[in-house]
Amino acid sequence: MRSIPVALVRDEVQAPMQTGVLARVGMAMRRHQRFILGLQWLVVVFYFSLLIYPVFMPLPAEDAHIVDNLRLFAQFMFWGVWWPFVMLGTMLLGRVWCGVFCPEGMLTELASRHGLGRAIPRWLRWSGWPFVTFVCTTVYGQLVSVYEYPQAALLVLGGSTLAAVAVGLVYGRGTRVWCRYLCPANGVFGLLAKIAPLHFRVNEAVWKQNQQRAPAVNCAPLIDIRHMKSASACHACGRCSGEHGAVELGLCSPAREILATNRREVRTDEAVTLIFGVIGIATAAFIWSSSSRFVQMKTALADWLMERDWLALLQDNAPWWLLTNYPAAHDVFTWLDGLCILAFILCGGGALGLAVWAGVWLAARVLHDPALSWQKLSLALVPMAGVGVFLGLSMLTLGHLKAEGITLAWVPALRGVLLTLAAGFSAYLMLRMCLVRWTRRAVAGLLVALAPLGLIVRVWLWVLFAL
Repeated sequence: MRSIPVALVRDEVQAPMQTGVLARVGMAMRRHQRFILGLQWLVVVFYFSLLIYPVFMPLPAEDAHIVDNLRLFAQFMFWGVWWPFVMLGTMLLGRVWCGVFCPEGMLTELASRHGLGRAIPRWLRWSGWPFVTFVCTTVYGQLVSVYEYPQAALLVLGGSTLAAVAVGLVYGRGTRVWCRYLCPANGVFGLLAKIAPLHFRVNEAVWKQNQQRAPAVNCAPLIDIRHMKSASACHACGRCSGEHGAVELGLCSPAREILATNRREVRTDEAVTLIFGVIGIATAAFIWSSSSRFVQMKTALADWLMERDWLALLQDNAPWWLLTNYPAAHDVFTWLDGLCILAFILCGGGALGLAVWAGVWLAARVLHDPALSWQKLSLALVPMAGVGVFLGLSMLTLGHLKAEGITLAWVPALRGVLLTLAAGFSAYLMLRMCLVRWTRRAVAGLLVALAPLGLIVRVWLWVLFAL
């Protein structure tokens, strides 16, 4: 049956399974797709305004503030508000950002409606793209100082948006091929959405019983709605709410999806993205600029090069789009700086990820439970990883506020509470997975599984509190 835009579906929508408040909200989202589309256009205009205009502005004066300088305001909105709170929102509300607000998703879908409509090639469906694009974007962003300069933000964010539109023009028909397979944030959002208490759920039995014919829903992220069991890929756009009387917006325990997931349903690429991407690479990217070890490494290498009169790597002639190069701001990276940043993030993040993976893998071996693979056990770390990313990004928020003379005395206490809650939630998930039966092997496996969790907590205690 030919798919048609849900925005055109009115009278054919079936009643939801229940009539609760959230179910009615979901149905309202389906009925008012044109309003959501208008909201998305407003976000697109706001997004491009903050992305493009500051590029042509001079460096802010020393006494400039967020409220009177668009360049500082855009920097604060992108990295102090948008990025950290989208992560937090995904952990609480699912991928509402993707389905209701994201300008990239909206533009790639629009392009896909008017593009070539080609079939999605096999290479593009490779499950490793979310990890690769996340790591590449994270590392490249650090090399060009994406958090500090609008030129770098335009290059990274604008380049991603341009790629999303290009993919939409070539592949799919009114869908979000970019979002499903290539978006750098897709893997992270998919993991964090697993613990969201708010999501669209499908009752497959009701769907099967309801044989009433209706126009097919155009699911932009290409989900088989009838068999959808996970919130990971769902963009929470509301288009399918009430479909066959079997889809509704509702609440569930944040632990439900992870605990109910069959080991065969957990993909290795998800676990790799979590352990080596979100926990490893992202953490290293947050801490390199304030790490004394990074300074020691760079200084030692610089001395070694100077002793041998090898000065090429000490030059600062790299273009700004490759390495940070803003002489007017007294901020210029040498080739050695770039290599050290690359080495610190990849090697440091890789080492942290490897240590976490080794602990999870060993715990699964100790447990020797056919129903529990290391991939599934790794999902217990999602709460800790998500809160870690939020805390890391919120350091940018606090940096902006500090520059404005705003000091929040309660922040350390809040950080401690969030770390405690995240660690406790992850420990609870591990306990539920490991202690299916109270045996010595199960207890030993749990203790081994808690080791990588303890390592992650220890890293963040050092980063946030210098403990």
